[in-house]
Amino acid sequence: MRSMDLFDEIKTLTKKLVSIPSMNATSGERDIADAIEAYLRDIPYFKAHPELVITQDLKEDPLHRRNVMALLKGGDGTERDTIMLHGHIDTVDVDDFGRDKPYAFDCDKLAEVFRDAELPEDARRDLESGDYLFGRGACDMKGGDAVFLVLAKHLAEQAEKLHGNLLLSFNPVEETLHRGIIEELPLLHKLQEQHNLTFRLAINNDFICPMYAGDTTRYVYTGAVGKLLPMFYIIGRETHVAQCFEGFSPDLTAAELTRIIDRNPDFCDGYNGEYTLPPTVLKMQDLKPRYNVQTPHTAAVYFNYFVHNRQLTEIMAQLKDTARTALNNVMQAADERYHTYCEISGNRYSSLIEKTQVIDYRELYLRAKETCDGDLDAYIDSVTDASISAGDDMRITSLRIVQALSDLCGIKTPTVVVFFATPFCPHNTLKKENADEARVISDLERIASAFSAESGEVMKLQQFFPSLTDSSYLKIDDDDNSVAMLKNCFPGYEKLYPVPLETAKALNIPAVNYGVWGKDCHKWTERIYMPYSFGKLPDFIAKTIHYYFD
Repeated sequence: MRSMDLFDEIKTLTKKLVSIPSMNATSGERDIADAIEAYLRDIPYFKAHPELVITQDLKEDPLHRRNVMALLKGGDGTERDTIMLHGHIDTVDVDDFGRDKPYAFDCDKLAEVFRDAELPEDARRDLESGDYLFGRGACDMKGGDAVFLVLAKHLAEQAEKLHGNLLLSFNPVEETLHRGIIEELPLLHKLQEQHNLTFRLAINNDFICPMYAGDTTRYVYTGAVGKLLPMFYIIGRETHVAQCFEGFSPDLTAAELTRIIDRNPDFCDGYNGEYTLPPTVLKMQDLKPRYNVQTPHTAAVYFNYFVHNRQLTEIMAQLKDTARTALNNVMQAADERYHTYCEISGNRYSSLIEKTQVIDYRELYLRAKETCDGDLDAYIDSVTDASISAGDDMRITSLRIVQALSDLCGIKTPTVVVFFATPFCPHNTLKKENADEARVISDLERIASAFSAESGEVMKLQQFFPSLTDSSYLKIDDDDNSVAMLKNCFPGYEKLYPVPLETAKALNIPAVNYGVWGKDCHKWTERIYMPYSFGKLPDFIAKTIHYYFD
């Protein structure tokens, strides 16, 4: 089997998958799962072994979305070594296509429309080359799914010669909350035990792209960047605007936190020469519901925070230190401004400096436990359920819990409560300090080098896939203290984002990303480069499979 022999078959299947509008949070996610299941069940191997195609409905999902898995058992069916091939099946929406929105899922029609459209110069060149397939999801990542499906179909024709197993997995809800892979983890663990599987590798096929203009390197990522969403709830002191210096501003504190943290390289996390992007503010607001001449009492701000290697315990300490600095800076600035005002107005000055405090959610919970007469956990559940029923954003639900407990504690001192909210994506990578993982790195270097020499492609191993990915949940590098820290400082964790972290740590599958190659994912000019993605990548994956199984 040669990759070029599969080119047309992969291209045809990619166009078919793109034609199914599987935008995140729509019923299209179920439609594409059905189409993939039908494709798998039509493969002769799975017609003979229908029980090895497995579907899993997401829990209490009104859209009836589901995971689709298939286990191709090589040899005589008793092989243990297993490689997982996994990808997501949802896409972002198509509003960015503007007037061309009706054609976003029709690759052929979109190319026709684009010939007369005003395109960026690079996209125009790629369109005219004929080497690129345009369409929402073509690159992110239905092309990658098609590569896995067609490759598995052909490998299944001689399953008895395959000295190992392939576990295919296709998951919804990757573009937002990663619910598909998260809910699949216990089932994955069950299949591992049921079929006596030893996972050697998990290969994701999420898109790879140029890192700079003119870059044609084919990157292989040996891990996934982590993501936290740290949130700060700020309790100030309200006052009448006519006595403004008698209050303490939560708004200024939120602004100061943003000034210190937003895009600050001091918060970048590095590991072996690769660095995350710095945190970025995602939302900042005071919580005053309507206009009056009372200053705001509370505010909140949260950030996107990427992680490569830093432990959560260390990050929480850093965030709390930053909150103390922000409170102190705001307090000092207010005092200096009041001093200046007293000088120009002739009023007598007295210092505004007062005590402040920074606590994390676990500390707030313990204080509330001492104050609450009844069942605190039941009370938290009621606050959570009420917020969910009201249709609140999940981050707001966590905030409501913190507000409720702060009120129970009767906090009056200027305070910042630090906590985590959804989503949480664990970080992981293969580490040379670990002997087993070092061997996997060596294997991948050997496979990539041989493929490069044969194909002419420039291959390069990188540690962290730079975008958020389902691969985060297959191997977790956070230690036990960090896992405990996350759960203890995540209000509403069990109801809002119950990631089975212990299961993920137990699976500990080396998670790598090969990826189709393309450009402009999440843009209206999204496109996949077919000569590599459909013509050479399947061979790279097949060589990896045979390297581990032969």
